[in-house]
Amino acid sequence: MASADEHDVIEALARLPTIAHPTVSPDGSEVAFYYDISGRNELHVLDLDSGELTQWSDGEVPRNARWYLEWGADGDRVYFHMDEGGNEQNDVYAVHRDGTVDPVVEMDGQVTVRDVGDDGETLLLGSSRDGQMNVYRHDLPSGETTKVTDYERAVWTAVLSPDGDRFAYATNETDDYDNRDVYVASVEPRSTEGDGSNARNLHVGDVGAEATPADWSPDGDRLLVGDNSTDLGRIGVYDVAADAVRWLGDDDYEETPVAFLPGGDRVVGTRDRDAVAVPVVYDLDSGRGRELDVPEGVSTFGRYPGVGDQVVDDDRIVLMQTTPTRRPELRAYDLATDETETLVAAEYGPFDPEDFADAEYFTFESDGVPETRQAAVDHDPYDELEIGALLYDSGERPSPLVVNPHGGPRGRDTKSFDLYTQVLAALGFSVLQVNYRGSTGRGREFVEELIEDWGGAEQGDVVIATEHVLDEYDWLDDGRVVVFGGSYGGFSAYWQLVQYPDRYDAGVAWIGLTDHEDMYENTMPHFRTELMEKYMGRPEENPDLYEERSPVTHAENLDAPLFVVHGVNDRRVPVSQARIFRERLAELGYEEGVDFEYEELGEEGHASSDQEQKLRMFRMLTDFLDRRV
Repeated sequence: MASADEHDVIEALARLPTIAHPTVSPDGSEVAFYYDISGRNELHVLDLDSGELTQWSDGEVPRNARWYLEWGADGDRVYFHMDEGGNEQNDVYAVHRDGTVDPVVEMDGQVTVRDVGDDGETLLLGSSRDGQMNVYRHDLPSGETTKVTDYERAVWTAVLSPDGDRFAYATNETDDYDNRDVYVASVEPRSTEGDGSNARNLHVGDVGAEATPADWSPDGDRLLVGDNSTDLGRIGVYDVAADAVRWLGDDDYEETPVAFLPGGDRVVGTRDRDAVAVPVVYDLDSGRGRELDVPEGVSTFGRYPGVGDQVVDDDRIVLMQTTPTRRPELRAYDLATDETETLVAAEYGPFDPEDFADAEYFTFESDGVPETRQAAVDHDPYDELEIGALLYDSGERPSPLVVNPHGGPRGRDTKSFDLYTQVLAALGFSVLQVNYRGSTGRGREFVEELIEDWGGAEQGDVVIATEHVLDEYDWLDDGRVVVFGGSYGGFSAYWQLVQYPDRYDAGVAWIGLTDHEDMYENTMPHFRTELMEKYMGRPEENPDLYEERSPVTHAENLDAPLFVVHGVNDRRVPVSQARIFRERLAELGYEEGVDFEYEELGEEGHASSDQEQKLRMFRMLTDFLDRRV
């Protein structure tokens, strides 16, 4: 069992307070965000002039700070998303300056605020009420909610024009699963045919590429858009009247649009390079862009595309900044002077930044097929690609290794503070994170390597990275190698254990996928079409692929202790995924408690940022690793 000292350290790490989803008020005088400085997630508001921090909520907001916030147009209330026990079937609530909380929109399915009208009367919502995720208009004075798009595929983002008459959004009407187009439509439905909103496809990018809107210019004549037609994501300004787009930058790095600055003559975005993220500002008169002077790590705007606001005034923006050893801080950046002001400093409790494990970024070549294979699924070598990875050295000698594939799969690991990594390092485990093919930050072609090969070359990249670090660093203990991941990383943990059983000495599969057909049938509609169909097609189109790449199909290969952990309220990756694998192991004669361990987490969905729920997970992880490795 874990020692008392270990439990003390783990609890101290879990209790470190964290900021989430900062968004600037309409007049630029305040910033609202989630903050768990009290031990529970609560809504706080910071006055930018006085520095006074005020807690508006008192237990009414969700324990888990997954979903973002939006200010009301009057600046006296903030909209938030309320679900039941982490099930993400959100309704929209508002917390007012005086602390009162009331429901605003209650509908079946998942409901999210996409934008707030400047008139104070209009909310644009995304909702899966009728099955697929579409856009709805909510009139605040009357309380009436009207559906304004009706697509078979999910509608992503919904950004209101300044006059409130139009909105921009992204969806896909083609037969190409990889496609996403930008549309502009009236907020008033004008017909009952088609999408029902008099929509106009702007044809921003090529068919098969992904385009998305981010913001309207202050005059409403232009639209800030992103697109990956040329492979790397790029930032563009679309002139609505001229029906033409101007692309910015040199196409050297993956870039994502964020917002226009108030004058309309500059735009901000983010740039990904290797494992860092840097804000960029483009001057639209000259077309020149520059990176902001920020630490070598990850500086982000803490927002979803088209949601929230990080602009204070013409020259100041709000950023979240972090590095592998420095926890996230809320800062204001002055674009005129390149000076940074810390608005809310990170809390470290009993720790110093020097106590945390740092990340070494490296690259290696991978053809997706490891030299040593015990897999039931065979592949010919794939294209050899350069793969990036991060290694955290715990300082233990010899050091056991945790291989920690990221989720998504469209995600990536970066030089940012990762609490789970630091917990593992505190236990003496070094940690390997791999940005396998299919990860973001490297462009469209790299992402599309995963299409129709889910569970193929990207999982080979993970093993090849593991073999690489074991060969390169003699202080790693190749007899104590663990795979641990959540969500798609949980799928990776299952898959690594049943495809490469001789490589791992234990594994933890957290909220992971095990049976793709069951996942297709039971996940939320927008995950079905935008995740499963994009990467694997429909089950009836590719039944062999769905079966072959499901970990449960190969469960008999399990040859190391496995810990299965899943939230009972998970609607992204339903708990049926864990139960199916558990039942299959029992059928094969594996003994629960001996060959594998199993835990369902009550009142929790697809992971949680709540301190008590994180601590519960950390303690279970600690005890399993201490006993099994």
